[in-house]
Amino acid sequence: MTSTERTGVTTFRGNPVTLLGPAVAVGDQAPDFTALANDMTPVRFSSLSGTTRVISVVPSLETPVCDMQTRRFNEAVTELGEASVLTVSVDLPFAQARWCGAAGVDGVRTLSDHRDLAFGLAYGVVIKEFRLLARAVFVVDAADTVVHAEYVPEVGQAPNFDAAVIAAQGAETARRAAGRAA
Repeated sequence: MTSTERTGVTTFRGNPVTLLGPAVAVGDQAPDFTALANDMTPVRFSSLSGTTRVISVVPSLETPVCDMQTRRFNEAVTELGEASVLTVSVDLPFAQARWCGAAGVDGVRTLSDHRDLAFGLAYGVVIKEFRLLARAVFVVDAADTVVHAEYVPEVGQAPNFDAAVIAAQGAETARRAAGRAA
């Protein structure tokens, strides 16, 4: 998989786990990746450049905290202007589509990292012990710079929604200001 292994970043049910891939930090250029849309077509992250993107990372939409996290970001979409929210998990694409339909979630785009773990390895969130993604949130601005990065210390805990929304709103404000200045 990858030679980069990190410990001491997060726990799963109180037990330390190993994350695969490098840590992504504020100021870094956002790594590109390809994941699968609900219809099984590949989506390349770089094709979404030019907009602010919130990447909400969950182990599985079928668990209570992941469900709550995805619903919360779905509600936040209206606060984010033109920013988009991507929820990435290793759930199969058709399971993601079913969950979104049942939950009435239509403002968040779900992407499956099941096939290649390309996202998880690029953003350092693959839990080696379980082949799941650790809970995290990244905000990437229109210029593909990471403006917010949170690796949640316990997989069963929710991320800091307010910090992510504020970062996305700031990135959107900067994008609009740059557009007016051009």
